[in-house]
Amino acid sequence: MGSVADTYKPANGADDPLRKYRDEFVVPTFRQMKASAVPSEIADQPCTYLCGNSLGLLPKRSKKLVEEELEVWATRAVEGHFDHPLGRDWMFIADTVHPHLANIVGAQVSEVACMGTLTANLHLMLNAFYKPTAERYKILCETKAFPSDQYAMATQVSSRGYDPKDAIIALSPRAGEHTLRTEDILSTIEREGSRIALVLFSGVQFYTGQWFAMKEITAAAKAQGCVCGWDLAHAVGNVPLSLHDWGVDFAVWCTYKYLNSGPGGIGGLFLHDRWADLPVLEAGWWGHDPATRFDMPPQFKAIRGAQGFQQSNPSVLATVSLLGALQVFADAGGMPAVRARSERLTGYLEALLQRSRFYTTPEKAFEEDAQGLKMTIITPANPAERGAQLSLVFLPTGRGVMPRVLRGLEERGVVGDSRKPDVIRLAPAPLYNTFEDVERAVEVLEEVLAEVEREGIPSV
Repeated sequence: MGSVADTYKPANGADDPLRKYRDEFVVPTFRQMKASAVPSEIADQPCTYLCGNSLGLLPKRSKKLVEEELEVWATRAVEGHFDHPLGRDWMFIADTVHPHLANIVGAQVSEVACMGTLTANLHLMLNAFYKPTAERYKILCETKAFPSDQYAMATQVSSRGYDPKDAIIALSPRAGEHTLRTEDILSTIEREGSRIALVLFSGVQFYTGQWFAMKEITAAAKAQGCVCGWDLAHAVGNVPLSLHDWGVDFAVWCTYKYLNSGPGGIGGLFLHDRWADLPVLEAGWWGHDPATRFDMPPQFKAIRGAQGFQQSNPSVLATVSLLGALQVFADAGGMPAVRARSERLTGYLEALLQRSRFYTTPEKAFEEDAQGLKMTIITPANPAERGAQLSLVFLPTGRGVMPRVLRGLEERGVVGDSRKPDVIRLAPAPLYNTFEDVERAVEVLEEVLAEVEREGIPSV
């Protein structure tokens, strides 16, 4: 009788059709990642990269497209805007990615814009949608939202004369739990709804990896007359989205994580079609009707929908880097196929981690007097409540275990990332990671934990 782990790993290549897309990416070698503890005979082999939740790997198509645009810049200069030798006029470069983005987030093409950066786009949406009144002025979010979101919400609230400590309702998990219960979010919306102007959560929480019940939360918010927006930094390209059908008012995202557009890649914005004629409060010329944009009229005429919020012309290099990555998504079958493989990879990682002699249950992370070196997973066990990422906590907490484990992994060429004080995040990316990557990551983690155990943990 096979183990739980065996149910995830494909029996043969035919059962893993997306495996071939690994060849579409450049995977750094152990040597390039400075994995000092890796034997020299394998130093030039690909490392074990499980950090796509932070920065996705380079798609070869992105590299090719960027190089092509550099050549067009060199040989056509300004004429590339209107007479591009490869048919990608820079004037309309964002339109090459809009259909792809619409497919990934579940939207109409007019509802998405490839533009700006996540936090800049969030401010645009907050300026457009956060209209507090004396009775309805609060923002509901999760506690420990990504800091940039916290800063954006706090400054938006303060600029309207409210105290963030009063105006922002930040929900925390129940005592002894790591993630929020959907029922607690919904009950808060029902109880406080008449005072809430905006519900704004992360689609997938960056620290715990929890995928919030976006459809249900959006419906509850709308039923109470609240605006509902989402930060999709860790959700886009990771979990299936249906923003239009769910009735989401707005969403913003970056593209350098699961969408693999490159460090600091261009952002994205969703605006539901019912808001297509929403006034643009911070207009720029790229949001103006393209038919007369270069006539440069003195009066702004917005493009209907999300693209009316564009301000300046987008970076061509950043946009085509994203285009190359999105072409891989499309060729792989889009989000349904990507998500199916993701569930298997992450399920396999979870099952192997739970077989470790160091594994313990999540509630143990709250025990201040925990004895012995342990590791647990604080990401929800239900695949419908998570994406690719698993967040691992190392015990005893607050004793410097996590940095030592992270260092040991890095020395052996397993690339994850950390969030202080005690979490390491591992995320198998379904377009380029393999089941063998998962196996090696767990084997190396076991080796590193055994080493830390031998060396001992300092007393408090």
